Amino acid sequence: MNIILMIAITTGVLSGIWGWVAVSLGLISWAGFLGCTAYFACPQGGLKGLLITLLTCMSGVFWAMMIIQGSALQPEWTILGYVLTGIVAFLMCIQACQQWLSFVPGTFIGACATFAANGDWKLVTASVLVGVVFGYAMKNSGLWLAAKRSRQGKGATLEPSVDAE
Repeated sequence: MNIILMIAITTGVLSGIWGWVAVSLGLISWAGFLGCTAYFACPQGGLKGLLITLLTCMSGVFWAMMIIQGSALQPEWTILGYVLTGIVAFLMCIQACQQWLSFVPGTFIGACATFAANGDWKLVTASVLVGVVFGYAMKNSGLWLAAKRSRQGKGATLEPSVDAE
């Protein structure tokens, strides 16, 4: 069977488990799925990709809180919030000069989740962190399953995979 099918199977199973975990632990399920998405989107895989995804998503939470808190300093000066947003968006991108913060979409995912949760950074942090770990498990268990099936297929007759057309 092909890799996409194996990842789809493990992602389906683990998505159902994530839904249960999120409800059981009082986490935000959609924020966790953003964490899963961030890991899948990260160009770096494996443990290094996991760490980069975790760091960038958490930096996004930090940057969002800087905008939220900074904008609250002078609420009657709405222009301050816009200027602060522009400066912070620049910083969110320029931090990618550092290898461990190089996944800009992860930074924006963490920030967006924080804004969507009205600045509840503790809940967003827990939800996204667990979600990133689930994303890692989804993708890598699928890759492991595909490799195992491939090794079993060597010398044995198996039905053709989806991409053997």
